[in-house]
Formats: sequence, C-alpha cells, structure tokens
Amino acid sequence: MKYDCLIIDDEKVLADSTAEYFNLFGVSAAVVYTADECRAFFSENSAELLLLDINLGDDSGFQLCRELREKTGIPILFISARTSDDDQIIALNIGGDDYIQKPYSLGVLLAKVKAVLKRYGQGSDVYDDGWLRVDLNAKTAFVCGENVKLTALEFKLLAYLIKNENKVVSKGELFENVWEDRFTGDGTLNVHIRKIREAIERDPGTPEYIVTAWGDGYKFCGGNK
Repeated sequence: MKYDCLIIDDEKVLADSTAEYFNLFGVSAAVVYTADECRAFFSENSAELLLLDINLGDDSGFQLCRELREKTGIPILFISARTSDDDQIIALNIGGDDYIQKPYSLGVLLAKVKAVLKRYGQGSDVYDDGWLRVDLNAKTAFVCGENVKLTALEFKLLAYLIKNENKVVSKGELFENVWEDRFTGDGTLNVHIRKIREAIERDPGTPEYIVTAWGDGYKFCGGNK
C-alpha cells in the first residue's frame, strides 16, 4: 500500500494521535514504533515522506536514516525532544531534510507535511552539460553518468538554483521558497550547500557550479563547462 506519510516513533500515544490527525485531514499516514518495523513496512508498502524520531528504544533514528538514504531519496523529517544544535547538524548531515522539535502542534506539523508533499511533487526540465545531468522531473542527478545521492531537500535546493541559473539567489529567497520557512538559519543552509558541492563538484573546495556570492547568497553557474 502507498501512504503519504510514515511515522516512526516509539512514543506510541503521540505517534498514533499524529497519524489519526493526519488521516482525518487528508494525509494518509501509517505508524511503526521500531527500526525493524520500519524495515518490514518498506518490504510491502511505500511512503512519500517520513517523520522519524531520533530515539527509537534501543535503536537510533540517525542510524536508520543512514540506512534509508542508501535506498531512497524521499523527504525525511526528524522529530525529537532533543534540543542540542549538534543533533540538528547530525540530522542534516546524514540525510535529514528538516528537524522538528517536540512537543509540536499537530496543526502546524500537518501544514508542514502538506507543504513538503506538494513541494516534492513538482518539477520540470533537464539540465545537462556533459558532466552534470539533473532531471528536475524525475528528481535524479548524475555526474559522469553515475547516479548522485541527494536528499529530497538537497535536490530541491539544487533544482531551485538551477531554475535561477546564473542569477544570484539570496539566502532569504532560498529560505522562503525552498524551506518555506523564513526562520531557517544560515548554518542549516550552509550544511546543505556543502553536501551538494561534495556530490556534484569536481573540486568541492573550489566550486564551479554553486558559487558563493559573499554577503548575498548563491549562484548556480551553468552552461560554461
């Protein structure tokens, strides 16, 4: 069966109530409580988005995220009561697309989930210069014919820069149109830019594609490879 959202959280009451609320408002949601149940779920089902808790009893949501990223590029939103900046940085570094603090408002979380589902359902065009090929429709990226692993948010960020090729895009514009969140911090953006550069650049330390416009934002320099 195909679901809009899979919730992976060992807090059963919270997970069940979140899924019930989502289903009530048109987002089909399933719930599992452990990493093993998540693996079993994907053997017979699919989901367009994951809400993943960091703490899963004896298991780690971080480790599960790493495992899932080997197989899928769908959005993974971490949900956690932990407030450490280090946890948020780790979550983004290993492939998470956002970090949502517990306790959360069900209404706010539902709105975010709907926005993410809508966001990743869009796309058009292909960028191809012989080295880098990005299919915005299929949401795939290739370097020299080899598939590049990007998280859903990393791909969305790259796609937005490509659509604004050779134009400086401000950080504020990226926060508003990629994250749809004006309060996303520079650190979060910088982590994602670095991960994209590591995936697509010949030399990530001297980027040719995603160039920093100091004090302004970033620019995708295409068509000159």
